[in-house]
Amino acid sequence: MQERENIIRILQETKEALKNRDSLKLKELSNQTVHTASIEQDNDNITIAVLVYSLSKIIERREIQSPKEWKTFSDYLLGQIDLGIEALKKNDDVKLRKIIEASRKKMEQLSGGLKPYFQDVFRKAQINKASKIYEHGISMEQTAKLLGITLFDLASYAGQKPEISNSPWGQTLDVKQRVKLAEEMFK
Repeated sequence: MQERENIIRILQETKEALKNRDSLKLKELSNQTVHTASIEQDNDNITIAVLVYSLSKIIERREIQSPKEWKTFSDYLLGQIDLGIEALKKNDDVKLRKIIEASRKKMEQLSGGLKPYFQDVFRKAQINKASKIYEHGISMEQTAKLLGITLFDLASYAGQKPEISNSPWGQTLDVKQRVKLAEEMFK
């Protein structure tokens, strides 16, 4: 795991945002993690980004959360975040990965109205974060591989985003422009 201090800070802020049910702060923290993940192409950072973003989406849907279920769920996650911070401070990446995986599984095992919603949110979060990593210049194939999604899902989502599809890097050059570019490369 790269940039441990940054991830520790992000996890500490995630705890506070989770306690306050602040979905906007969680999205912001997820985006900060994506930046680091894009630079390092580190699966742990990517997984943390997806989990934090997923939390933000779950918090937005308060109407499907029972107070008892939410309390149990948030208490568990707060404890896992503490364990994750401790593992980071001890440079124990194996323990951190186990904590991340256990947290993800717990989120998937939610009962009641949250379980189907979370499964959909987690999948969409992976695609969303993949598009953010792709925006940072990582190839579409590498990005899809890092997040365990299909190229089709990533391409479909990225093609709908104006900031990606309108980018000069995403535009096809006509034949004359390609010839001119090739001539300039060989001067």
